[in-house]
Amino acid sequence: MPRTSRQLTLCSLIAASLLAGCSSSPPRKPDNLCAIFEEKTDWYAAALDMNKRWGTPVHVPMAIMYQESGFRHDARPPMRWFLGLVPYGRASSAYGYSQAKTSTWSDYQRESNNGWSSRDDFADAIDFVGWYTHKTQSQTGVSKWDARNQYLAYHEGWGGYRSGSYNRKAWLIGVANKVDQRSKRYASQYNQCKDNLSTSGWFW
Repeated sequence: MPRTSRQLTLCSLIAASLLAGCSSSPPRKPDNLCAIFEEKTDWYAAALDMNKRWGTPVHVPMAIMYQESGFRHDARPPMRWFLGLVPYGRASSAYGYSQAKTSTWSDYQRESNNGWSSRDDFADAIDFVGWYTHKTQSQTGVSKWDARNQYLAYHEGWGGYRSGSYNRKAWLIGVANKVDQRSKRYASQYNQCKDNLSTSGWFW
């Protein structure tokens, strides 16, 4: 093989490797926050940035995003079908890691001066959840550490939360309890590994 061809092949292999490393696939061990951050050091750096900016502990947005999208960058509500045959749109405009709706994301972009943000970018998504939890505390008094009630406000909106709309949705209260349990589990895991975590992996 000519030298130039070998060089091109090598460059292609390196580029493919880098793209694979930067892929948006969900973490391999989503039930363990330490394993998530060890695998995805850029996620950990983004989580720390969110915490510094909004004051929300990292385990709360991570538990919320797990519930909302399973850490899938392109998650969206399922398509609705008429008579099981004709698609007629999705239940909402929710999209991405945080399942933020288009209108709420626009509010975030404007208020956070993050106009170039994208819902399928993890750093932007976790910053969005930090912004939302910060506003939830200011509008409802719910602590940023209270994953259960933060999730209820996240799902119902601030007005819905204040009116207690979730009390008519037993299924939602069950989901909020699951988010709370995961948040506490994530917090316990994080407390055991945070001193050993690094944001300076081989690439990042």
